This record gives sequence, C-alpha cells and structure tokens, in this order.
Amino acid sequence: MPEYVELVCDEMPLSVVVLDPGPRAVEVTKVLRRLTGLSLWHSKTLISSVPATVLEDLPEDAAATAATALREAGALVEVRRQPMSPAQS
Repeated sequence: MPEYVELVCDEMPLSVVVLDPGPRAVEVTKVLRRLTGLSLWHSKTLISSVPATVLEDLPEDAAATAATALREAGALVEVRRQPMSPAQS
C-alpha cells in the first residue's frame, strides 16, 4: 500500500509591498526610512515607484508590524507570501 507524506512548512517568508503611498507620502517615507535604514533619498525614490516591495524575507510577525506602521502613516500596503525557490525546498 502506498504511503503519502504531506510536507508542512513552518513559516514561509513574507514581503511587504507598498501599493500606494496615499495622501501623506512624506510620513510614509519617514516610516519606511525607519523600518529599512535606507537614506531619505532612497526611501523617497522607492515610494515614488509604487508598487514597490520594500521589505523581503520577513517572518509573519515582523511583516505584520511593518505593514501596520506603514498603514498608520497612510499607505496602502499588502503582505505577500514569497514563493519558495528550488534551493529552499
């Protein structure tokens, strides 16, 4: 009789994607700078080229915290699961 095995991943990496900076782009830029450590110029450039993945390879709690901070600043944000690469599987 064949045996079936189901693989369960503990935690898939997540990305935080800014879809729209909203009406308070300056506030969103400041929050992004605080979260990523990027310079103000790089943060502004990233926000002006939306949709933009601003953080990658985060655990679920860190992604949720970052998304909440960006939403509170006025941005439209999405948390996406990253597909696993063949090297990770």
